[in-house]
Parts: sequence; C-alpha cells; structure tokens
Amino acid sequence: MNIKINFQGRKMAFLTRIKEDIQTIFDNDPAAKTLLEVVLCYPGLHALLLHRLSHKLYKKEIPLLPRLISNISRIITGVEIHPGAQIGKQFFIDHGMGVVIGETTIIGDNVLVYQGVTLGGTGKETGKRHPTLKNDIVVGSGAKILGNITIGNNVRVGAGSVVIEDVPDDSTVVGIPGRVVVHKGQKNHNLQHNVIPDPIRDALSELTQEIKDLKQIIKKDLGTNTEENSNSEENKHNNGSGI
Repeated sequence: MNIKINFQGRKMAFLTRIKEDIQTIFDNDPAAKTLLEVVLCYPGLHALLLHRLSHKLYKKEIPLLPRLISNISRIITGVEIHPGAQIGKQFFIDHGMGVVIGETTIIGDNVLVYQGVTLGGTGKETGKRHPTLKNDIVVGSGAKILGNITIGNNVRVGAGSVVIEDVPDDSTVVGIPGRVVVHKGQKNHNLQHNVIPDPIRDALSELTQEIKDLKQIIKKDLGTNTEENSNSEENKHNNGSGI
C-alpha cells in the first residue's frame, strides 16, 4: 500500500512539473498560442522532459542509458544537456537549437536561455567544472558561460557574450570577455535582453567627443595666434619699422 502511495505521489509530482514547464513557456513566449502547439512544437520543452528522465536514471547510477537518452534528445531537438546537469523550476529554452549544457552545470529557478547558448567547461579538469546559474536569469542567444563560475540572481547576459568570471547579483554583463556594465540597477525580469549597454560604442563616442573638443581648442588657439601676428605686423608698419 505504501509503495502505491509513493508511486502515485511521484507521478503527481512529475505531472505537476510538466504542467509548470508548459506554463513557463506561455509566460515567456508570446508566440505560444495553444497547449497542443506547445506540447508538439517546442523542442526546448522536449529536451527538458527527456533530461528530467535521464537525470533521474543518472542519479541512480544506471550506466549508458542516461547518456543514450541525452544523445537521442540532441538528435531530435538540437539541444544537448548532459544527464548530470541539475536544472531547477521554470527553466525555458527558447528556440533551443545549439544549446549545450555540461555535466556539472547547476541551474536555479526562472532561468531563460536562447539558442546557441553554451554552459561549458574550460579544460580537462575533473569535479565541478561548469557554471552555476542562480535564479531569475536571462542568457541571450549565442552567449558562452564557461568554467566553474557563478552567475548571481537577477542577471542578464548579453547575446554573444563570453563570460569567464563570476557575475554578482543584479547585473548586466556583455562583451568578449564579458564585462559587468550594470550592477545593482533596477530589477527587470522582462524579456528585453536586447536592451543592454554597449561599452565599446560608449567608449568610441567619448573618444569622438574628446577629438571634437581638441579641434575646437586648436582652432581657438590658431585664431588667437593669427590675430596677435596681424596686430604685430600692423604695429610695425605704423611705427615705420616695416618700411
């Protein structure tokens, strides 16, 4: 009797998690129209469901089968998640193609990643060698987060960024290598991951403005010198020294 109750409890928990995964898609993707569409047409959901199965088998130390399920998932969805990766609630892979999540990756709750994201290692070291992502994080398309580093709560990682160092809470990181450009700013959980500062553009704008200022100073100095020389010549002429 106890076994039946436990089985039913686990079954309900599994179904609840699936319902939560589906609701996360509706919450984050305005293109999601119907339940049938989400269930049949979202590879990120398929990859996540297959990962939850392979992860359970992986924790039971069952050989080969978890990796086989992971490989089948990669072939079907284009998303590669190692069975050892730990993934929390409300995780959403949008579009999905090319996403890679390594074995010792730890992902918290309410994390959104776009296509082409890599959560990988940096070498052949053993043990914890992949990143830890906390809660409320958006990782833009093509971003790479590499090594045993920690991405704090409420962080946005810009598209195409390469992050190789820890990122504090409430930050925005962009660039190669990734640089924190906003820290302790106003919290924003919207999907406006493209609205991020551009430090290179800002630096070039500052440099351009400095050049303009220098040109103005030079023109002013040249104008002053020309006027002084003209006055000097006029004075010489009036005094007869120029004749």
